Amino acid sequence: MERPIPMRARSPIKVCFVTVGATASFHELLQTILQEDFLQVLRRFGYTNLLIQYGKDGKSVWDAFERQYPPHTGCRNGLLVEGFDFNPDGLDEEMRMARSNLSKGHDGGLIISHAGSGSILGAMRLGVPLVVVPNSTLKDNHQQELADELQSQGYVIASSCQNLSAAIGRGERLRAQMLAWPPVCAVSQRRQRSLQEVMSDELGFLD
Repeated sequence: MERPIPMRARSPIKVCFVTVGATASFHELLQTILQEDFLQVLRRFGYTNLLIQYGKDGKSVWDAFERQYPPHTGCRNGLLVEGFDFNPDGLDEEMRMARSNLSKGHDGGLIISHAGSGSILGAMRLGVPLVVVPNSTLKDNHQQELADELQSQGYVIASSCQNLSAAIGRGERLRAQMLAWPPVCAVSQRRQRSLQEVMSDELGFLD
């Protein structure tokens, strides 16, 4: 099994971390984020690094990208793009790379995740803007419902693969809103109760 590749030292670093989970294939998401136009959008918003957890069946997509766009050919729009299948120790370390840490030269980045509640909870605990992309190929799952409800409460950006480029800008706006939370105590309490209620309904779908 592969482990994450150490990220090259840069200053400042701005990381977009993408996770597809460990159990289900999500080739559509992988193919979307590895398109040249999506990489251009990341650069436009100041991202320097794209780190991808591509899952159990995603290596073929990753390998195709590596062949089509070899490193240092200019086709990656100046981004350092790295990938791995999964980390048996969890993804906390990789998710933290997207969190602002001025002492380490990290600007605040973004996490893009499938809509498994375990991945969502892990990302939300870090206070990093989160774009949630439901996997429409899964049957009898509540991913779209969960993503839509969390977006309606202002916690995440819900997006399809087709609209993912636009979601990057929305994620930047969400960062500014997160810095303003909570506006008043009563609203903060309502938000907290709502989050607990939404997630408790979905805990049976932890990945």
